[in-house]
Amino acid sequence: MRELPSGSDENGRRIAPLLLKPEEAAEALAIARTRVYQLMRAGELRSVKIGKVRRIPLAALAAYVERLQGE
Repeated sequence: MRELPSGSDENGRRIAPLLLKPEEAAEALAIARTRVYQLMRAGELRSVKIGKVRRIPLAALAAYVERLQGE
């Protein structure tokens, strides 16, 4: 079995991540990383725990932005 480059499928196409690190979510939202952690603690931005790390589903980012647009 050949080794695939990180983030690529068997045809070399880029695979979009389903979960983001808090730093990546912060960059996507154009806010500070500490603000992402505040939002997660407050329950305003949903996250999942995998082992000892937290990841933010793309759908959670979209839902957060939709809520902001509704305000």
